Amino acid sequence: MAHGYEGGRLDLPFTGICTFARKPHVADWSRIDADAAILGAPFDAGTQWRAGARFGPRGVREASTLFSFGHAGAYDHEDDTTYLGPDVRIVDMGDADIIHTDTTQSHANIRAGVTAALKAGVLPVVIGGDHSVNIPCIEAFGGSAPIHLLQIDAHLDFVDVRHGVTRGHGNPMRRAAEKPHVSGLTQVGIRNVSSTAREGYDAARAMGSDILSVRQARKLGPAGVAARLPKGAPVYITLDIDAFCPSIAPGTGTPSHGGFLYYDVLELLQQVTRAHDIVGIDLVEVAPDYDPTGSTSILAAQVLMNLLGFVFHARKAGA
Repeated sequence: MAHGYEGGRLDLPFTGICTFARKPHVADWSRIDADAAILGAPFDAGTQWRAGARFGPRGVREASTLFSFGHAGAYDHEDDTTYLGPDVRIVDMGDADIIHTDTTQSHANIRAGVTAALKAGVLPVVIGGDHSVNIPCIEAFGGSAPIHLLQIDAHLDFVDVRHGVTRGHGNPMRRAAEKPHVSGLTQVGIRNVSSTAREGYDAARAMGSDILSVRQARKLGPAGVAARLPKGAPVYITLDIDAFCPSIAPGTGTPSHGGFLYYDVLELLQQVTRAHDIVGIDLVEVAPDYDPTGSTSILAAQVLMNLLGFVFHARKAGA
């Protein structure tokens, strides 16, 4: 397949329609034919502090065009590997329809998008939105073989119910742990002042969670953290951008100092993709308006692009 240069156009990243990495847009969810499908979930009514993550999908998509120069894949000289070559087909489904003030219907619409991707046999990749969008994502896997969740986040997000709220951005990992198709959780990056009280940590561990702080994860190293996941388990990855230090990711609703730097997370993701089938991904809590430099959105896009590269390289190597 010819890339942009061979087609006779320079086609620079700042031109054209802004889909994720400028991949084809598929409006009809019954006709998805790809390896991975990007779905925006611009919902932030689950936030407890400051909103703005509703613009995360738009911001990450725009930032992702930086990595769409039309080359036939991305060559990594350290790995001596070309990632995301023309054999990897990625499409953009657009956004789930969000109904303002209506969490139930908005979440149902997100779940419908993920369900459509799974029905098409493609890897669903959801860009949030606040972390509550993970709830309908995990619900879409209902009836599937058990999956293990890898959460990379500053906060445990294991609140059961608070003032009647059960589907806010402090609840998703508790809701996931309750699902019969979720076999367990590995929660990495959890630190300092948290969204969850001590009893939440006790409940998480009792329900099968393995919890690691940033410092604990660094002491173990990426390979050591990855080795804690159940061997051979299919893995769903949920990545909250506030897992990163706000020195490199200030554009989020609940920044927490002491977070990961880029390679902390990238090397962990690479280790996990080598040992596990990745069945779903979401990246949440990017709120572009809090970062006028745009670096948070670029970080999110770069992590997603690299993660997709790792996933499909590992699948090809294991075929």
